[in-house]
Amino acid sequence: MTGTLMHRAAADPAEWVVCAGCRDLIYGKRLSRSLGVCPECGRHGRVAAPERLAQLLDPGSAELLGFRAADTDPLGFVDFKPYPRRLAEARRETGLDEAVLCARGTIEGQPVVVAAMDFRFLGGSLGSAVGELITQAAEEALRTRTPLLVVTASGGARMQEGALSLMQMAKTSQAFAQLDEAGVLTVSLITDPTFGGVAASFASLSDVLVAEPGARMGFAGRRVIEQTIRQDLPPDFQTAEFLLAHGLVDLICPRGELRGTIGRLLSAGNRHVAASGPAAEIGDALVRDPGALEARDPWQAVRSARALDRPTARDYFHRILDEFVELRGDRLSADSPSLVGGFGRIGGLPVLVLGHQKGHDAAELAAAGFGMPQPSGYRKSARLMRLAAKLGLPVLALVDTPGAHPGVEAEEQGQAIAIAENLRLMAGLPVPIVAVVTGEGGSGGALALAVADTVLIWEHAVYSVISPEGCAAILWKDAQSAPEAAAALGVSAERLLGLGVVDAVIREPAGGVQADHHLAAERLRAVLLGELARLGEQEQMELLTRRHARFRRFGAAHRGTESRREDGGLSA
Repeated sequence: MTGTLMHRAAADPAEWVVCAGCRDLIYGKRLSRSLGVCPECGRHGRVAAPERLAQLLDPGSAELLGFRAADTDPLGFVDFKPYPRRLAEARRETGLDEAVLCARGTIEGQPVVVAAMDFRFLGGSLGSAVGELITQAAEEALRTRTPLLVVTASGGARMQEGALSLMQMAKTSQAFAQLDEAGVLTVSLITDPTFGGVAASFASLSDVLVAEPGARMGFAGRRVIEQTIRQDLPPDFQTAEFLLAHGLVDLICPRGELRGTIGRLLSAGNRHVAASGPAAEIGDALVRDPGALEARDPWQAVRSARALDRPTARDYFHRILDEFVELRGDRLSADSPSLVGGFGRIGGLPVLVLGHQKGHDAAELAAAGFGMPQPSGYRKSARLMRLAAKLGLPVLALVDTPGAHPGVEAEEQGQAIAIAENLRLMAGLPVPIVAVVTGEGGSGGALALAVADTVLIWEHAVYSVISPEGCAAILWKDAQSAPEAAAALGVSAERLLGLGVVDAVIREPAGGVQADHHLAAERLRAVLLGELARLGEQEQMELLTRRHARFRRFGAAHRGTESRREDGGLSA
């Protein structure tokens, strides 16, 4: 049976509360108004499941899902008291049937199924009933094709149920796999604490992992690890900040911003949205005939492409997109700041965006790794592209890199393998892909984002197998011969268009894109909307066939640039 969840406040808070973080005395009602976040130190306290639903779901939208799970005591477990008595006490103290509460509703107008865990109920432990309720919530999301949000708070598996508790990890993971196959978006909100069997199953399997500040997540707890390996651990070990730095969560979001952020994430799962508003005028901004372009000095083109005042990927994203939520991490060990990606909307259309990131000064360049991604960057982009395929979102990629990061660490982590995996993935990605070389397109590090249906380039950008300096050092035995190498390599936009490597050239504003970021972004947005509209008319098989043909013809003796159509398409 379902029922309406009243958006009630928590039980009257104590008049004064001692913050567990800073130990300051906080007026109870003030703490309640700040959603349980200490106004002095910012510590995010634990929130009961009913209050969590009230905080997240739009007022008046929540409806409890009357799922049922049978009580079980398979082992007749007794420690200081019988397991059934512990259950009864937990129910009396919390007012809940189990350690998870399931509901449907909306967040920022976006439909969602929510399963919110409650640490007060036996430490939010994953027992048979909890596993069943989480699975039923996933099945409801599958049945209605509605995104699923799980709010995690757990110490791990429920020991009183022995191996049956362990089986819930497999059961819930299986349910999430079905959501993956069906293309249903899943989001985990990681709250403090999330450990053991929950962290090692459904909590980590969602498409997007959002963590509250300071929330801890891991398989084994800090105390167990310290006692086992006899080592001192970092102070921030297993915190949200630690997890973000190591590529294990997508973003950290303060509690007061969760509804808006999760609402934007959920909207990305709404693929049935057409671009809104009239198409922007492109005019002669897009050039498909190499003869219509003025020949440029190749070395001057290289210098222009590297100019520090050219817009970066972040600059473009914040100007061309209606909204942007950055997603981070390769879910293995790291997050490369040289490659940025996430959900966005352009003209109302949900998209997945990726871009090499540089900077405008020495400090920004250093922080961004000089635009040269580590393997974690390419693995992050692969993860996000798979997510785009799952949700049916077009991919927009902005290419601007000297090349993939060279070095011992990158080689140890499999730089070549990471790039190769991206090339293979993009070749068969079942959604439209548009790539734009916005600055410097260097080697395989650039191509790893450019196996696309349409490849465009700014008028003053370059694209090459190697940097002119590298080519000169190898073949001319003199790096000073870089200008000669640039000419020989055919790096300029008009040469690339003539070779068919790019499908069209975007004219830059007078003085280059660096002279007018706003106009450059407007022009890029118009071009991208046009390409997305054109590609969106193609069936999936036609899209993949044309993409295969585009790259198949390079170097084939019986094919040449004459196979390119005037509209930028390719004959299959």
